[in-house]
Amino acid sequence: MSDKKLIYIADDEVNICNIIKSFLVKEGYEVETFNDGRKILEAFNKRPADMLIIDIMMPELDGFSLCSSIREKSNVPVIIVSAKDTETDKIAGLTLGSDDYLTKPFSPMELIARIKSIFRRIEMDKIKNEKVQKIKIADVVINSDKKQAEINDKNIGLTNMEFALLYYLAVNKNKAVSRSELLDKVWGFDNEVETRATDDMIKRVRKKLTDVGSALKIETVWGYGFKVEDKE
Repeated sequence: MSDKKLIYIADDEVNICNIIKSFLVKEGYEVETFNDGRKILEAFNKRPADMLIIDIMMPELDGFSLCSSIREKSNVPVIIVSAKDTETDKIAGLTLGSDDYLTKPFSPMELIARIKSIFRRIEMDKIKNEKVQKIKIADVVINSDKKQAEINDKNIGLTNMEFALLYYLAVNKNKAVSRSELLDKVWGFDNEVETRATDDMIKRVRKKLTDVGSALKIETVWGYGFKVEDKE
């Protein structure tokens, strides 16, 4: 049985699909490409992949709608690769549940680095989860066994990356965690990588906590990072 990670790529530009595929195949991944959002969704429903790399502007089903549909059934890592580079587009993509957002044109090697960091973080989570199964802060139970944050035994619907972020803050409760530390421990990026991934994802987690009426607050430590406090 093959242990290769399966990655689906969806982009209406055939050349982009072929370029990304060639680099990923060389890295040892199994890759399938699609040229519209509907086809990749149908393929995922039949055979779930380990990761999706998708464009926004696609026929049949755009990337935002695709990401939203995927999130209704799976926490599979999703990377958006798009020529749309406005702050609004990036925040929309992240808010809908993508784990990362790359703007075209991009370096294939940067994409590979981000893919590896996400898979590495998932493997690290598995190891960590064996040590600490549940953490309770305020009214939230962070269940590492199920990879869920729950209130009154109800899952609040965090993606894998959102869960990893909240879990890391919870493990380090009552302590300020820097943005660079989050980039390193959650995303697997070194400290020199510049990205607003932390701030964007904090906004998403805060909104989900607020939407369910949670008392748990993620505090901003201005100019440094974030923290959660156990008031008990």
